Amino acid sequence: MKLIQPQNQPSPKGHYSPGVEHNGVIYVSGQLPLDLETREPFTGDIGRQTELALRNVETVLVAGGSGLDKVLQMTIYVSDMSLWDAVNAAYIKVMGEHKPARAIVPVKDLHYGVGIEIQAIAAKE
Repeated sequence: MKLIQPQNQPSPKGHYSPGVEHNGVIYVSGQLPLDLETREPFTGDIGRQTELALRNVETVLVAGGSGLDKVLQMTIYVSDMSLWDAVNAAYIKVMGEHKPARAIVPVKDLHYGVGIEIQAIAAKE
C-alpha cells in the first residue's frame, strides 16, 4: 500500500491521506473545490466548484501515476440537488467522453460551506 500526497496540495487537516494506491488501484479521498493557488476553498459558482474539485481529484491521480481517463468510479456529494444540472454540465466539460460509474449523494452541509465534494477510484494503468 502506498500513500499519495501531491506536492502542490496542502496536507490534510484531518487524519487521512489524499490518495492510497493498492494493487494497481488508486482510491482518492473526497476532494473539495480548493483553489490550489490560494489554498482556500472556493464557495462561488457551483460549476467552477465542480471543476476545481475534479482538478483536485486529477492532481491526486497524477501524483499516483494515473489520470481522470482511468477513473473507474466517482461519488459526488452535493449540498443541493437543484445544483445538479450545473454540476453535470461542468462534469461533462472536464471528463469529456470518459464515463466512469458514478453516484450522486445529496448531503445537508459540506465543510467550509462548499457545495460539492468528489471522491474517486481509478486504475493506475
